Amino acid sequence: MNKRRDQLRAMMAPITAPPAQSEDRLARPPVASGSLKAMGLSLKSLSDDAEEAQALRAQLASGAHVVELDPHLVDPSFIRDRLDDVEGEDFEAFKAGISEAGQQVPILVRPRTDAPGRYQAAYGHRRVAALRSLGRSVRAIVRELSDEELIVAQGKENTDRKDLSFIERALFAARLEERGFTRAALMSALSVQKGNLSTMISLARDLPEELIIAIGAAPKIGRPRWEQLASLANQGDAKWRDIISDPTFPALPSDTRFERVLNALIRRPEKPATYVVKASDGKQVARVERGKDQTRLTIDNRLDPDFGAYLVDQLPEIYAAFNRREDA
Repeated sequence: MNKRRDQLRAMMAPITAPPAQSEDRLARPPVASGSLKAMGLSLKSLSDDAEEAQALRAQLASGAHVVELDPHLVDPSFIRDRLDDVEGEDFEAFKAGISEAGQQVPILVRPRTDAPGRYQAAYGHRRVAALRSLGRSVRAIVRELSDEELIVAQGKENTDRKDLSFIERALFAARLEERGFTRAALMSALSVQKGNLSTMISLARDLPEELIIAIGAAPKIGRPRWEQLASLANQGDAKWRDIISDPTFPALPSDTRFERVLNALIRRPEKPATYVVKASDGKQVARVERGKDQTRLTIDNRLDPDFGAYLVDQLPEIYAAFNRREDA
């Protein structure tokens, strides 16, 4: 833990020119790709720590006072903004990071007037869940917040950290509007323009919430593909209910769950039935493809050059004979 703090302190120090490289250093062989990958992961972790340290400095500079609370006394916000937030591999990795490096940034809570001694989190729900699981106290900033101030803080923290996926933001906005919050408050909470907010809310309402929750955050799926899914899900086809009811469905990664539902709802054209017409001597005469909307007759002129022309000439009489058959 001290080593990570020393690394973070070094990252925050002023940048100076690097020392000149010696000939021996320049002559070293290139770093293996596996080492580069590990180095990249380490740098990403340090970068995340640096962002958290910057956020902490900003909070302390504003005069915030950090206290330690029992995480069992901290309740979630009255509007859930995350899907798949306290389960799965990502959360386990998040919890392991807190176990190793500690809680870097305090959460924001408000005292609950309806339950003295308890608090409600504006943001930091995953930190609360991780610390509760680890049996540690949670560092928090306690402020008196109105409902609107709480959801604005909740939305801004996730927007600044870029944690929420598109569908999480859309569902969050729709749920807030259902509780009577104004569009102006939602625009502030989510840092979006009015037109984009309207699109997000409309899409969240077009999709069954049961389906959104079953799929989860789907972080790699953007607005166009969610719009495609909404269009297919609203065509009266309840096939998606069978998909999400599959016992193996919840264990899949969220993006994979999205793909499975979408692929099941895409209606692919049926292959036409195909058969070959043969003469009495076994020679192929024609190939027929019969589909739902059309029948296609193919004649290979190499097999019998004159048959195709003859058939075209006879088609009017064949069709007339067909009509006489129906009139008989």
